[in-house]
Amino acid sequence: MSQWEKLKQLDTKYLEQLDILYQDESFPMDVREYLAHWIESQDWDKAVKNYSLATIHYQNLLDQINNQYSRFMQEKLFVFQHNFKRYRQNMQACYGDDPVLLARNVASYLKQEKMILSNVEDQQVVVGHAHPMEFERHQNVEQKIIALKNSIQACEQELKFLEEQQDEFDFKFKTFKFQESNNSDKQKQEELKVLQNMLNILDNNRKKVLEKFGEFLSEAEMLLSTLVKEELADWKRRQQKACIGAPVNICLDQLENWFTTCAVSLFQVKRLLKKLEELGDKVTYDKDPFKIQRPTLEKHAKILLTNLLKSAFVVENQPCMPVQSKMPLVLRTSSQFSVKPRLLVKLPEVGNRLMKVKACIDNCRKFNILGTFEKAMNMMESKFGGLCVDFRHLQLKEQKSGIGGKGSNEASLVVTEELHLISFETELIYQDLHLKLETCTLPVVIISNASQFLSGWASVVWYNMLCNDLQNIMFFSNPPMALWSQLSEALSWQFSSNTKRHLDSEQLSMLAEKLFGVQENYADCCITWAKFSKENLPNQNFSFWLWLQGILDLIKKYLEDIWNDGHIIGFLSKRRERRLLKHKPTGTFLLRFSESCKDGGITFSWVEHLPNGEYKIRSVQPYTKVALNNIPLSEIVRFYKVIADENIPEHPLLYLYPNIPKDEAFGKYYLDSEADFQLKHNKYLRTRLIVVSERPPSDISCGIMDECLQEDFLLPDFMDM
Repeated sequence: MSQWEKLKQLDTKYLEQLDILYQDESFPMDVREYLAHWIESQDWDKAVKNYSLATIHYQNLLDQINNQYSRFMQEKLFVFQHNFKRYRQNMQACYGDDPVLLARNVASYLKQEKMILSNVEDQQVVVGHAHPMEFERHQNVEQKIIALKNSIQACEQELKFLEEQQDEFDFKFKTFKFQESNNSDKQKQEELKVLQNMLNILDNNRKKVLEKFGEFLSEAEMLLSTLVKEELADWKRRQQKACIGAPVNICLDQLENWFTTCAVSLFQVKRLLKKLEELGDKVTYDKDPFKIQRPTLEKHAKILLTNLLKSAFVVENQPCMPVQSKMPLVLRTSSQFSVKPRLLVKLPEVGNRLMKVKACIDNCRKFNILGTFEKAMNMMESKFGGLCVDFRHLQLKEQKSGIGGKGSNEASLVVTEELHLISFETELIYQDLHLKLETCTLPVVIISNASQFLSGWASVVWYNMLCNDLQNIMFFSNPPMALWSQLSEALSWQFSSNTKRHLDSEQLSMLAEKLFGVQENYADCCITWAKFSKENLPNQNFSFWLWLQGILDLIKKYLEDIWNDGHIIGFLSKRRERRLLKHKPTGTFLLRFSESCKDGGITFSWVEHLPNGEYKIRSVQPYTKVALNNIPLSEIVRFYKVIADENIPEHPLLYLYPNIPKDEAFGKYYLDSEADFQLKHNKYLRTRLIVVSERPPSDISCGIMDECLQEDFLLPDFMDM
């Protein structure tokens, strides 16, 4: 089965990720769909590094689009013809002058698709290893659902039996009235006695039916309490964690089924209670229980339905800018974002009615919502028939301050600590219910400049890691401290949600040591919000958070494959580095992240054993984005040399820790021998960049040199350790 076919079989939330991925018209989803087999059979990663191959792929793609266009013409599918003609024109405009860009984009799409499939597998593992208590709780809900269905069926059967009884009594009573003048007093007395006995039985059965309805409503109330206070609350907490990267299940399908079953049963009991009213109108008497108790039951059913429907209006997809799909809840003014409310009650009759949903924002700081902020909720917005509305092109624009200046929230908090709520309201009219439904997003941070994004994301992480109050917009007026056990989990999510690898206990221990110093146990250590995101690290001009995000960005842009394969230890102290390497053979090296580069840097250290029995740990000065933009890390490791005595170059890097031959570990990342890897902005100079270190008697230095021109390109220093 092709990768594309596997993707199309996924659950709703993963299909929506795929939908977001292919929103850009530069490579439409239709092309991916109809050319799936051909696209997946090409080596796009290789084409990224080879201009000639990229050009061939580009021309072949245009041919494939033409072939598909011809098929549509034969089948007389005019709309598809029109679309594929437009796709060809767009491809030529986007990639005609830069086929490598096409290869890079397609390779990126395929890689992100694989990540979606990988996340599904990870999620299945999470679900497969669900906590026994959670499984037991879900089983309990299922049992209550079954009991509720059985209860409403019992009520319906009792009502049918009661109706037959009442019809029999009504017929005999009318017959008695019709024949009353012809009957003797004795006959009248006997017949009245029979009728009275029938009425007594009818009255008793009416009370039993009402008792059944009362029991049903009690069961429904208990189930509703479980759904709202436990299951929905648990989902909302999981959604908070998912927003900051946790690999948790936030699919709403099961909750929707439960809410829908409960709602259908309550609407059914309302209809049955209406039927009781009709029966009571036909036959009534003194102290008729239908007249006394039925209105109370009807009111109870209406309250339960109202509470259920109001609770069922939720935000399925929290606000997110398309360019930052892994970092929701940070919105930039004048930039588009999407958000999707959903009603967890799947009633076709409701879906056929026009339910307009309006988006609005709080008044802490004045913003206008631009775009289509009022849309009709319908079942077409969801691929699986759920009732939702997908706002895809909303924007926020800050109003100019009038008299009075800043809002009360802004007066005491910086912009990246200001929290705002985007709310949604709609009206539901169904049968005799007329309800106003409201829901709101998790608190969002609104920025005006891209430089504020990471600080805003830090606020989102801190809030959703610690706060269970989903509308506490004044959270940062007195932010609580976090336990390391809480923070370490959230930090690991930052990596596992953006790559295929989480942080292990050793890596987290290094981060803990960086924050708290050397401790025997970090679990109960606490860190303040300021130390996490604002205060500079010792002897540095940046915070812990910015340093960590710089490394994560470096991984995503330049090191993802090597990181995912576990070849980068990354986070380890120099003390542990020495401990790992000192007993290894000469030439054993490891890769770790720099602690002094704000925007992320990576270095390698290796061990040398000297003739006198001593050893040295040597480390090259960190490579930053500037260097890695010119030469991949795999090529640096591959060609790295040290100029030893008598100017003889040596390869000091032999084994990746613990004992993997260098070429075995990095061989699959090496560029083609025919690949032309050039300096940026130089399309015509065909050279290869290599890394050479010179080791004079007093120190060691490193340089990136052009192999053909023999000219220094970069000359950072080594450090002896």
